[in-house]
Amino acid sequence: MEATGPRPDRRAERAAAKRRRDRRGLAVAAVSTVVVIGGLIALIVTSPGWPDVRDTFFNATVFKESFPDVAEGFWLDIRIFIVVELVVLVLGLVVALVRATTLPALFPLRLLAVLYADIFRGIPVVLLVYLVGFGIPALDPPQGLLTNEIFLGGTALTLSYGAYVSEVYRAGLRSVHPGQREAALAVGLTEQQTMRHVVVPQAIRNVGPPLLNDFISLQKDVALISIIGVSAEAFRIAQIQSSTDFNYTPLLCAALLYLAVTVPLARMLDRWDRGRVR
Repeated sequence: MEATGPRPDRRAERAAAKRRRDRRGLAVAAVSTVVVIGGLIALIVTSPGWPDVRDTFFNATVFKESFPDVAEGFWLDIRIFIVVELVVLVLGLVVALVRATTLPALFPLRLLAVLYADIFRGIPVVLLVYLVGFGIPALDPPQGLLTNEIFLGGTALTLSYGAYVSEVYRAGLRSVHPGQREAALAVGLTEQQTMRHVVVPQAIRNVGPPLLNDFISLQKDVALISIIGVSAEAFRIAQIQSSTDFNYTPLLCAALLYLAVTVPLARMLDRWDRGRVR
């Protein structure tokens, strides 16, 4: 009887082959990245105007001097962003729920919700900041919130993003299978309990990535409130410092601060999407 050697482990062979392919792919990606990015950097730094660009936009001394003030203004941006985001989450959900209702008595509210979503989604954010920021004070209201630039700018952002987020919520409500609602009603839940405990939680879970994407945009658009005179905002501070000596490095400070928030949020969104796909 002919002796046979040990049977090769094909699973181990496939795993080893996959590791080799992954290593080759990683090496190719690293080399191509170095070549492309290195080529771009070499093209920029060897350009005739690079010394002027370096002194105007990448001045280390100006960066060190301006960064603390710009960072302090950016803290105001963060606070406005958090407050507006919380209000938008509630406002958008309320508008979406009103539009989802079918009760005849609530038709006027549904009409108002439709008008709100259509109007404030149709007006550019920068134009809405102008209209609210300069229009309301023109009515000559008593001194207080209605004359505070930060409040007016936050209100404009809330109205605009509330309309967008309401549509995201509405899409989430529609994505919940009707069988979920019917099953909840069949076990004895009321219509309100079904919406609260069954439909809304699933809808919010379904629209998590689009909501996060909207809030990445909101975090950047907070800078728009500078156009109505909010002098303590990061972009406005950077503009003022840049205009004093025509060096635009402070604007780079503001850009890096925004990137420090938006890039992690974007990566969080990518990870969330990959988790949903799996």
